Amino acid sequence: MPTSAGSPRSRRAALLEFAVLGLLHDSPLHGYELRKRLTTALGIFRAVSYGSLYPCLRGLVERGLIGERTDDTGAGGRRPRITYELTAEGKEHFQDLVAAAGPDAWDDDDFDVRLAFFSRTEAQVRLRILEGRRSRLEERLANIREASTRNRERMDGYTLALQSHGEDFAEREVRWLDELITAERRAALDPGPAAYDDLDHQPAAPSGTPSGTPPDGD
Repeated sequence: MPTSAGSPRSRRAALLEFAVLGLLHDSPLHGYELRKRLTTALGIFRAVSYGSLYPCLRGLVERGLIGERTDDTGAGGRRPRITYELTAEGKEHFQDLVAAAGPDAWDDDDFDVRLAFFSRTEAQVRLRILEGRRSRLEERLANIREASTRNRERMDGYTLALQSHGEDFAEREVRWLDELITAERRAALDPGPAAYDDLDHQPAAPSGTPSGTPPDGD
């Protein structure tokens, strides 16, 4: 995930900002709703705390990428809630982020978050990210197989089982990426929902990998 030159932010912090901007792209949300969607829809953020989320939101407000609106106090004198929404600068910045397709985009956590917002990503960028991810997984799979062959005699049963599990998981994800890439290429030749019909009859994404559909509202 791209970060500003000289920025001390971690990759995870940059991913959190990207996810927040993506979730706010369609509609304003308050902090509770944002955290709920982050924890239920994006695996990397299942344990995200308000202690991480609110500093992220403050930073985005200070940079002019999101604005905040204070709602009226509720019944019983409850504290007013702050609703966050994208500014014009925030929408432009989000589009710049989804247009980026460098090697970071096919790392494990980055890829999962990017995939969740594929519907807002241009087709050629989606294809480049999918192909990059597949190349990364094929390289990982080759390394697993090489290590298994080289070290098999020195491994106990549990280590062998773990090695086999890793190989099986990588193989399934490569097959799943093959299907997505085929659908993207078919859609480029014949745009329309029918290009993705075959995916409805294929196995779901490997466990731990999101479906590629942006998180819906409640």
